[in-house]
Amino acid sequence: MARLPSIVLILADNLGWGELGCYGGGALRGAPTPRIDRLASEGLRLLNFNVESDCVPTRSALMTGRHPIRTGAMQSVPAGLPQGIHPWEITLAQLLSAQGYATAIYGKWHLGDREGRYPKDRGFDEWYGIPRTTNESMFTSSAGYDPEVVPLPHIMEGRKGEPARNVKVYDLEARRQIDAELTTRTKEFMRRQAKAGKPFFAYVPITQLHYPTIPHPDFAGKTGAGDFADALAEMDYRVGEILDEINALDIAADTIVIFASDNGPEFRRPWRGTAGPWTGTYHTAMEGGLRAPFMIRWPERVPASRVSNEIVHVADLYTTLARVAGAPLPGDRPIDGVDQLDFFLGAQEKSNRQGFVYYIKNELRAVKWRNWKMHLIWEPEPNSGPNHLEAPYLFNLLQDPKEETDVHTSASWARTPMRRMIHEFEQSLKAHPPIPPDAPDEYVPKG
Repeated sequence: MARLPSIVLILADNLGWGELGCYGGGALRGAPTPRIDRLASEGLRLLNFNVESDCVPTRSALMTGRHPIRTGAMQSVPAGLPQGIHPWEITLAQLLSAQGYATAIYGKWHLGDREGRYPKDRGFDEWYGIPRTTNESMFTSSAGYDPEVVPLPHIMEGRKGEPARNVKVYDLEARRQIDAELTTRTKEFMRRQAKAGKPFFAYVPITQLHYPTIPHPDFAGKTGAGDFADALAEMDYRVGEILDEINALDIAADTIVIFASDNGPEFRRPWRGTAGPWTGTYHTAMEGGLRAPFMIRWPERVPASRVSNEIVHVADLYTTLARVAGAPLPGDRPIDGVDQLDFFLGAQEKSNRQGFVYYIKNELRAVKWRNWKMHLIWEPEPNSGPNHLEAPYLFNLLQDPKEETDVHTSASWARTPMRRMIHEFEQSLKAHPPIPPDAPDEYVPKG
């Protein structure tokens, strides 16, 4: 049997399309990103990698291969209530574990914050990180915060088959330190598995550049361009540390490295990010919310220095990595991710995906198809008030990347395949009703 490759999947948090040097940012944002830029040059860099509206739904799509409207993981809910992905879902970690992979997550989970729904219950052998989100690190320094009303946020640790435990309070000081800790633990995990000769899946959902976007003390003031740039420089350094460890272990040839972001850029000031040429941020259906950085390196398998504007969706990673591991997909539920391995390997120039439907929570907002985009609801900035359109807006994204000129009167033909996509997806939801967001663990989906 051929050796299964190890997989390192680094997922940045709210890293906009325009932040990295290889996407036109870097020095223009006050922080060159040489390590990530080099990684991009060593494999395939996508210009049209698409995610969901914000942290929870994107991570759900990654872990289940299904749009979050199906899984019920459409948004974050208050701590202690059922949130994240339902235990009925089969995660990417479960698929890989069943194929003999050692699995670990170091970072932000955001797909369940109680026993039965922690990462160590969902296919990961070990976990260190936060169950929910980074802005909770601001709780303890907020005026009037009452831990008897809202529990203290913690960095947690867990192992398969054991209860998870609180390690320390996640306050602003811990927030500055956490990505360094995640990197150290990732390196140690890779060393253990390399020594054992076992393939591994290291999922590393780091916390930068989510607000509060503040750097490790070693990087404070490093760029001279403020906290945001310092945090970007730190992120580049942490990725470089992981890549250096892979090289030191002499496993680069047998290791797939993926670096991506879960969302469009942070929109909260003073930590406002950038999507480069695209309009909008996360929490919108604008291209700035949908498109995120993505690169994949697999030496001698994925051709180097390749750049593509073909459409890929985050759900595709589930299906693609399952094929890499020889793992069968679940056959009792719709899987929205499509297999992109041949495209990634350069065996074909075109993606296996022509488009996708885009929901925010339970509301269909937009559809992408080839180089076209149709908005059914218009909200270019978060909280600007969604406008339900009587006649959908239609944009040609090659001619109009900022989505400024509606061409539905002159190019209405392009709405036909998108309307067909909507109909087919809605029929699928009828045949396989979505899991309610508040479904208890014992709930069994119908259809």
